[in-house]
Amino acid sequence: MLKAEGVGEQLYRNRTGLLIGGVIGLFSGGFVGLVLGAGVGFLLEKSLRKGLSAYNPQQLFFRATFSVMGKVAKADGRVTETEIQYAREVMARMNLPEPKRQEAIGFFTEGKQADFDMGQVLRPLGALLRNRSNLKLMFVEIQLQAAMADGEISPAEQKLLGEICNHLRFTQAEMEALLNRMRAEQAFREHAYRAHQAGSSGPSLEEAYGVLGVSPEASDAEVKKAWRRLMSQHHPDKLVAKGLPEEMIQLAKEQTQEIQAAYEQIRRSRGL
Repeated sequence: MLKAEGVGEQLYRNRTGLLIGGVIGLFSGGFVGLVLGAGVGFLLEKSLRKGLSAYNPQQLFFRATFSVMGKVAKADGRVTETEIQYAREVMARMNLPEPKRQEAIGFFTEGKQADFDMGQVLRPLGALLRNRSNLKLMFVEIQLQAAMADGEISPAEQKLLGEICNHLRFTQAEMEALLNRMRAEQAFREHAYRAHQAGSSGPSLEEAYGVLGVSPEASDAEVKKAWRRLMSQHHPDKLVAKGLPEEMIQLAKEQTQEIQAAYEQIRRSRGL
């Protein structure tokens, strides 16, 4: 199971406040002052870090990603092993160092709690992403993948996804189009993996068109336009510049690789 950040990690993270408070307390009140000062310093630094994180775009995105993912996983009453495994895989794909991984686990655990108010992270995130549509798209894609981790999106998950979109001003039409593309992308990824592992047939041409969000009847110009738009939306450097945590750059790279692979398959089929 995922475990939240331990006491040792918290003490290490807030060691500066603990040490400064302890030294001040020692000189002003001896051993008792040392203990009290260290405790006050620890709590002050912890509160300050939490407050500053609300104004740090990358930290805000990071926290919202994993806490909302936990909320989505718990939407239908229980968190399945498949959903836990998805969260682990995302952390592994991001190559998080251990302190950052524990932080992500803590946020995921926070999101699973019955009293977790999703609005407390989505309201500031919505304000941050108001004019950052590419970053908003990336966030919704991650949550959709979380909902799809166990093979289907339950009614409870659908309702919760609708609430997420409302907070972020992501329209129902945008959600439906994205969901169709994500389903095609999931199938494309699975078939590509099986072909690589077992030498079976790869992704279908229909799945490749689905990844780009166009129909097989689309003109060459329309296909190319869709490819360019998606590549621009998922460009890692552009997303990081807009506030995507650098730890998530690998997720963006994987997206562009799949988009490129789908486009190349379509190009070959059309003799372009």
